[in-house]
Amino acid sequence: MDSVVYDTQGALGAQDDLSGNGRAVAAPARALATEAVHAGREDLAALGLHAAPIDLSTTYPSYDSRGEAARIDAFAAEGAEPEGPPVYARLGNPTVARFETALARLEGTESAVAFASGMAALSAVLLVRNAMGLRHVVAVRPLYGCSDHLLTAGLLGSEVTWVDPAGIADALRPDTGLVMVESPANPTLAELDLRAVAHACGSVPLLADNTFATPVLQRPAESGARLVLHSATKYLGGHGDVMAGVVACDEDFARKLRQVRFATGGVLHPLAGYLLLRGLSTLPVRVRAASANAAELARRLAADPRVARVHYPRIGGAMIAFEVHGDPHEVIAGVRLVTPAVSLGSVDSLIQHPASISHRIVPTEDRHGAGVSDKLLRLSVGLEDVDDLWTDLDAALGGPGGR
Repeated sequence: MDSVVYDTQGALGAQDDLSGNGRAVAAPARALATEAVHAGREDLAALGLHAAPIDLSTTYPSYDSRGEAARIDAFAAEGAEPEGPPVYARLGNPTVARFETALARLEGTESAVAFASGMAALSAVLLVRNAMGLRHVVAVRPLYGCSDHLLTAGLLGSEVTWVDPAGIADALRPDTGLVMVESPANPTLAELDLRAVAHACGSVPLLADNTFATPVLQRPAESGARLVLHSATKYLGGHGDVMAGVVACDEDFARKLRQVRFATGGVLHPLAGYLLLRGLSTLPVRVRAASANAAELARRLAADPRVARVHYPRIGGAMIAFEVHGDPHEVIAGVRLVTPAVSLGSVDSLIQHPASISHRIVPTEDRHGAGVSDKLLRLSVGLEDVDDLWTDLDAALGGPGGR
């Protein structure tokens, strides 16, 4: 059996270290668990509130039209958030701003800008660079399938060069506006040395998709990434009931992203902003608990003769990818507790076949070249009892099992 588990015990040890002191690598003023609960909410007590309010207004009254005009002009020129009362929901919303403040604190960046989806967030980044005449992107596969398609199809006028990590520096051109990576990658969970990648980028911004790891397991900005992308639909929301995207970055880039968001309308609804802020408060607890489940399931899958190969990242996390000797579609059809569905990062466990769904849009040759085989299954492990999850997987795998 060709079965590999990537440092399961080491990954658990790293999580134990994090849960022991709760602090990110850069030693922020407050522990990560504390920031997750309190960031974006510091003013609530003074307002006489305990839960963050939801502001559903689409427009706001103003009797000072000269002052409002000046604030709008300043936003148009610089992209800075207008001081004073809100103007219009497409320009900004107080509830969404709370989530942005909190996520920036967790990722260790100056700012964050939220969008209606992860793909809207990535599109905004590309539009910012395209507007500067920097249409070329250097990217490392695998990426999320729709991210791959957006770059390959050139839907926003971009041109992509796909490289191995070692080829990043040689692929850079005068019109290169971005280097994009995902680590751990979707769906193979391949990991990159983000610090080495950032060094290879030189002055070109590195965009790191941190959806799978979350700031609980890594903070790419500390390794040199200028932009940190999240499909906030996943772990940041954490309950399968909100769709959103967010880019954590420096304030200079955030201003440009806000201008694109205002012009294109890819805004996040206030209710989604509220749910995301609430989701952040339990993010460290959820990620650690789901990661412990995933590490144990990875161990059992690796010892199972029905499984050909297991991919589990050294950094840990709640995602597992595994290849079966039999028909992967039969596994999808056989689960009962685990839900066969796209997406990930929810409190319940989800399984899907990337070659059929999330990466179907990627050409077969490119998909296989990135390690996404037709036998590969992607499992997002939730908070259920690990023995119950294993009983379900054991039955779905069929035939005589083993531990």
